[in-house]
Amino acid sequence: MTDIKTLNGSTKVVDAGAIEALDEALRGGVSHENSAGYDAARTIWNAMVDRKPGMVAHAKGASDVQKIVNFAQDNNLMMSIRSGGHQIAGHAVVDGALLLDLSAMTSVSVDAAGKTVRVEPGALLSDIDKETQAHNLVVPVGVNSTTGIAGLTLGGGFGWTTRKFGMTIDNLLSAEVVTANGKILTCDAKQNADLFWALRGGGGNFGVVTAFNFQLHALGPEVMSGLIVHPISDAPALLRELTTITDNASDELTVWSVMRKAPPLPFLPEEWHGKEVLIFAACYAGDMVEGEKAMAGLRALGNPIVDVISPHPFTGWQAAFDPLLTPGERNYWKSHDLADLPEGAITELLDAIDNLPDAQSEVFIAHVGGAMARVPISETAYPERAAHFVMNVHTRWSSAEKDDACISWARKLFDDMKPYSTGSAYVNFMPEDEVDRVGNVYGTNMERLSKVKAHYDPGNFFRCNHNILPAGSAIAAQ
Repeated sequence: MTDIKTLNGSTKVVDAGAIEALDEALRGGVSHENSAGYDAARTIWNAMVDRKPGMVAHAKGASDVQKIVNFAQDNNLMMSIRSGGHQIAGHAVVDGALLLDLSAMTSVSVDAAGKTVRVEPGALLSDIDKETQAHNLVVPVGVNSTTGIAGLTLGGGFGWTTRKFGMTIDNLLSAEVVTANGKILTCDAKQNADLFWALRGGGGNFGVVTAFNFQLHALGPEVMSGLIVHPISDAPALLRELTTITDNASDELTVWSVMRKAPPLPFLPEEWHGKEVLIFAACYAGDMVEGEKAMAGLRALGNPIVDVISPHPFTGWQAAFDPLLTPGERNYWKSHDLADLPEGAITELLDAIDNLPDAQSEVFIAHVGGAMARVPISETAYPERAAHFVMNVHTRWSSAEKDDACISWARKLFDDMKPYSTGSAYVNFMPEDEVDRVGNVYGTNMERLSKVKAHYDPGNFFRCNHNILPAGSAIAAQ
């Protein structure tokens, strides 16, 4: 007998025979506390999330997922979904619930001639980059190679090649989905087109994606990329000048600004380690010679401490920030979309950097737009196409004793930056406590999302997420 949380918030004793039958039916099997696979499945990237599911069902294919969904529905069980386990909010794990573990589904299959790739939901960005770069091809993804493709895609997905090739969702050709009624559907621009629309930015609200098919683009094996590090005292003037560069940048050029204490990087003089710096991280998704020309203005700014812009293997650049984003640390993020960086916004950002709560904490301003901005807002569920920058208050620390100080710092900066925000945000950067923000974030797309939700998941079975309620329903997210 096993106690598992139900959809109404109570617990239910699930018969041992029923669980044994599920275990035997699955290729991936079932695990419980103290059994093999349980702790690995419940342990995710953000160490603030330390929860114990009632049991874990491990899937190795769409048929396994179908069986697990049907089992949960038949028993009225709450079910969370873990793929890469990288989402900041930690929705992958819910105390007492049934955890559907997709982490073993990591296949990546490239069709080089057709420039497409089929990816299973447990694959990490590093898995995809390694396979696609074997053919000098890319799909636009994020900037941390340990991120999972499923959560990244369902929330939108952007990174170094987004300005050139669009968001991850803009390159999604089709998806295989297990819906709340246990059906396995294929959706694309023609089949189940409303579901396909909602998946592209609407998060995990509509089903379990068991396969993604993406468009690929020619790039690599190297890109012109790297870091330019400046003293934080030069940041006011540099950030003003940067906006002129980004306003006029070609789609191939992307420049992110990072403000933090300098980590002990081997190319940084030791006397700068631990001091506040402004870092420009830049990538040119195109010809090397043209890349050098495009970065000339950026490299001419100020008097940098160090400039390490040069050709780098694309797979290496995709993993360049992994050492600063390792699993096992405590994380709390807050995010705004910004149309520009006016003086007031720059002042607020730099005031916050003067009071960093931990040496691991930082703020980054991601330069977006380009191809991403030319997709109509109504084309996908992703809500904000016009924003020029995405701000992430990336608060990170090691000890639980610093929780209050670090979270308070992030919330204060978030509040201070509200006057400069468009009102929308990147849902993948939103913490778990922003339940009331979901409707505003999706803006004009929210009504349509609710209607699609009502069609494919009228009972709000998929609720362990940044939840979208079915239209006309009073069902609450638990």
